[in-house]
Amino acid sequence: MGTRVVIGNHKGGSGKTAYVVNTAAALAAAGKRVLVVDLDPQANASRRLAWRFDPANPVPTVSEAIKADAVGVAADAVYRCGWDGEIGDGIDLVPARFDLENRISEAGVVGAGTRLRKALEGVDDAHDVTLLDCPPSLGHLTQMALAAGDVAVCTVEPEYDSVEGAVRYRDFITGRGGDLGNPALSLIGFVVSRTRANVGAHAYQIGGLPDLFGADRVWSPHIPEQAQIKDAADAGVPLRQLGHPRAAEMAGIYDELAKRLVTALTAAGKAGAR
Repeated sequence: MGTRVVIGNHKGGSGKTAYVVNTAAALAAAGKRVLVVDLDPQANASRRLAWRFDPANPVPTVSEAIKADAVGVAADAVYRCGWDGEIGDGIDLVPARFDLENRISEAGVVGAGTRLRKALEGVDDAHDVTLLDCPPSLGHLTQMALAAGDVAVCTVEPEYDSVEGAVRYRDFITGRGGDLGNPALSLIGFVVSRTRANVGAHAYQIGGLPDLFGADRVWSPHIPEQAQIKDAADAGVPLRQLGHPRAAEMAGIYDELAKRLVTALTAAGKAGAR
């Protein structure tokens, strides 16, 4: 049975979706079977994985799976990602649409916080890793993801506001895991993304991260701000498919971070957690 990894930060623009999509690609390239669950109403992970909703032929998404409030119902909303080739074959997706916003109003309903966990029960057993992409919020959608997860990872841009958002995400997990019905949830790593060597403030913030979060939890390599990452996102293709030397270099960084994730899951005793 696989492991569910919740990726978040209370600040937008920290590279959450880029990390989810490119880590899914790296894990699939290494022979892992991956499920991506898109919990952001912007649905950027769904689009970047080349999934398209056809209004003429509507199908269930994560919104319908949550609303159903039934065990295992997310199985009806699992689709192969839209990428070609072996990497695409290794990635499944529970996609989102903008109407996922409607689930937020249900936060006060009894049991609403565990609806995602219930919907996923038994659905991702055949996947090695499930990656849950959260919105930049600590609200209901993120709370459902944290209630369903085995571990959490935080992406952080080396900017003051993003670091503060990472602190809030960390403290929420530490202080509220029990309230979410998931007291064993742990934040195992911080991924430093969108770094720019020509910005002095970035070097300053990066230098302080080990003291703030723990040297063993600030993962390397860091992800630089590169046009090829955005090009692949805009085109809805894997980095490797761009055919650019720098894109291959960026894919290699995500490969190393995927290995770091697997190492951290093993060290935390969370590999095959369920």
